[in-house]
Amino acid sequence: MADLDAWVPLAEIARPHGVRGEVRLKLFNKASDVLLERDEVLVRLADGEEHEVSVEAARRADDAVLMKLYSVDDRDRAEELRGALVCVRRRDFPQPEAGEFYAVDVVGAEVRLSGERVGVVTEILSYPTLEALLVRFDDGKGDWEIPLTETYVGKVDTAARAVELITLEDLERLPPKKPKKAKRPRKDAGGAEGGARRACVPDGEEAREARDHDDASGGDDASEGVGDEGARPDGA
Repeated sequence: MADLDAWVPLAEIARPHGVRGEVRLKLFNKASDVLLERDEVLVRLADGEEHEVSVEAARRADDAVLMKLYSVDDRDRAEELRGALVCVRRRDFPQPEAGEFYAVDVVGAEVRLSGERVGVVTEILSYPTLEALLVRFDDGKGDWEIPLTETYVGKVDTAARAVELITLEDLERLPPKKPKKAKRPRKDAGGAEGGARRACVPDGEEAREARDHDDASGGDDASEGVGDEGARPDGA
């Protein structure tokens, strides 16, 4: 079950706006209006320090949001917040529609094949026409990209934190990655640092259209994936 009290980043403070302390937010989901409706947010600084802050005002500016935070009253103070993440509680996300789910509720979910656990979801990958689950298998031999289509994904149970796979046929395992230096979590890992996206498993017709599109453009749907918020843009 999703932790409804968890703070989930929805935007990054891009820069100051004007001289009265307003900041411009880069939304991880440009269609989201959640930050326009909150009286309080959590600001997570680059060094990990966190502050719950009242929102004095928020308004749209094309695909961004301009926000005035309590006690941030001049450009210098706003500049100090550049790069910070702006978070809301998971419980404040809109209710997803039937067949949809939020990425934050699926990252970390157990993945099963033929009833047996094979790994966990580590990320939801977005491509121009397709989305896929990135699954880290327990055998340690490399990850798999599983297209979010009815061909490969039978069921996504966010309450049980489990994903049932149908098959891995025609898919290829990704080569193991070399360890990387730790970086600050960013948008669209699909988990605690980017879970505002909705996802769904497209029906057969949508999956066929996606495959036809890739065939026409020379793509490989085994590596391109389908689904995330599936056939829809990002959610919250």
